[in-house]
Amino acid sequence: MQILLDCDEIDYLLVGDRTDPDRSIKPWQPPEDRLLSTRCTKISSALLWQRGLIGLAVSRKFDAMIFLGNANFLSTWVAALLARLTLKRVLFWTHGWIKNERGGKAIIRHLFYALAHGLLLYGHRAKQIGVSEGYPADKLYVVYNSLDYEQQRRIRRRISREELQAIRNSLFGESATPLIVCTARLTAACQFPLLLEAMDMLRCEGHIVHALLIGDGPEQTGLESLARAKRLPVRFYGPCYNEAELAGMIMAANVTVSPGKVGLTCMHSLAYGTPVITHDNFDTQGPEFEAILPAKSGDFFRFQDSEDLARVIRQWTGSGDIRSEREREVCYDVIEKRYNPGFQRKVIELALGDKPAGATEVIV
Repeated sequence: MQILLDCDEIDYLLVGDRTDPDRSIKPWQPPEDRLLSTRCTKISSALLWQRGLIGLAVSRKFDAMIFLGNANFLSTWVAALLARLTLKRVLFWTHGWIKNERGGKAIIRHLFYALAHGLLLYGHRAKQIGVSEGYPADKLYVVYNSLDYEQQRRIRRRISREELQAIRNSLFGESATPLIVCTARLTAACQFPLLLEAMDMLRCEGHIVHALLIGDGPEQTGLESLARAKRLPVRFYGPCYNEAELAGMIMAANVTVSPGKVGLTCMHSLAYGTPVITHDNFDTQGPEFEAILPAKSGDFFRFQDSEDLARVIRQWTGSGDIRSEREREVCYDVIEKRYNPGFQRKVIELALGDKPAGATEVIV
């Protein structure tokens, strides 16, 4: 959002509620003069109405509107239609298709997406499925996902190999054993018992690995009990929001393992040069899995197969050595080519098309 606001060619206005209705994510506070605060009201557990969009849709001040492409936001249906009727360009920013669908859900998705001139998608797989479902390819723009990559790049340049060795020592009392890391909420969807089972298998084979889980969640107590029962070297670090601290722990690891679906955890890890392992059932994956290039920036194991996960972990932890800068470059390259805010801005501007000088775009 900040890199959009910094754009000289297009004047963006952000539109949204200042608080998260689900209270699951801390809201970002943009400059006061660049945010129009509009209240979001839950109609039911799934449906939502955002006030103020109708007035924006019919206003002559704006040339285009970009909506969060969620069909459960009923106000978007009305506002997008009115925006098109008043000759504005309408884009939906959305995950899009995760898998091929049939029945009522597929019909609703088709009708909803038809309201937009184009879709900003998180990955190529969504575009491929969309084309197979009959959506025009030239209206599908792959925008990917990103974190604050400039900040991450500055931080990683300041961290030495000696500091990474010291981090391992502080966490586990030594630095020679291979280290696995994952930054995520400890929920059932993350399927961390698979990781503990794989670690147990590897130990029985004589291949010891340490695991560092950064985050908390409802599954933590059960996972701690399982780790104790199996006598596994797992460190439950708890939540951490200090980026420099996170950077050191991620860079100290040989590999990130996300047994359930992977999302921004993948971007976070690759930005610090640490490869990522996750499962191969792409119908249940986050679109960020596309950043994993097998045998280069990570790998995939068979879905819900702890034995295969153990096999893949062993391939990436044959040595406990801290990764070299040359090894990290493969991971950096993936992020620098596509998964960064600068690339996203270029795609958004391409999707918006040519606009008159001084035009204002609305991000909703």
